[in-house]
Amino acid sequence: MRRHIQRQLRVYRYVFYRETLVDPREHFWSFLGAFVGIFLIALLQSLNLPVSENVFLIGSFGASSVLVYGAIQSPLAQPRNLIGGHVVSAIAGVTVAQLLPEIIWLTAPLAVASSIVLMQVTRTLHPPGGATALIAVSSGTKIAAMGYWYVLSPVLSGCLILFVVALIFNNMTPRRHYPVKKSRLRRSRRVQLKSGRS
Repeated sequence: MRRHIQRQLRVYRYVFYRETLVDPREHFWSFLGAFVGIFLIALLQSLNLPVSENVFLIGSFGASSVLVYGAIQSPLAQPRNLIGGHVVSAIAGVTVAQLLPEIIWLTAPLAVASSIVLMQVTRTLHPPGGATALIAVSSGTKIAAMGYWYVLSPVLSGCLILFVVALIFNNMTPRRHYPVKKSRLRRSRRVQLKSGRS
């Protein structure tokens, strides 16, 4: 038993090391893509929202940038997840904010929980989407007054900016490819569909 545990620990260490091993050139492209993406969103949003409300908005896009520029192989970083996850979550958050009174201990968990289920149902799971839903119910008056316009701008417009910048910077070198054509998620879905037919 002890030998088995030691062997498993060696395997886990190796896998963890391999998963976190990144070529230093990749750091440059991750930095540049994230910088340009967030810069463009911040510039666009500063024209529409007060500085105090910009902080909340950039939070969810900052988390998306980690996935879209730093973990581009992840199924959660793919375009369907990036755009769909944020949009579905924004709709969930705004709907909760519109239907329920401003009781934060009720609206905040309901918005996040609803966004998770909707992302799962639509197969657009994107972790920063939970923050997007939370922003819709917990942010200041400007975002609350926007209602469903919050879904189009800043959420959809910000996602599209991140996506276009990711297409440019994640495909500049032969070692980076975005979106991933042969992701584990697509492969497992194809296997599941084939096994369902037979």
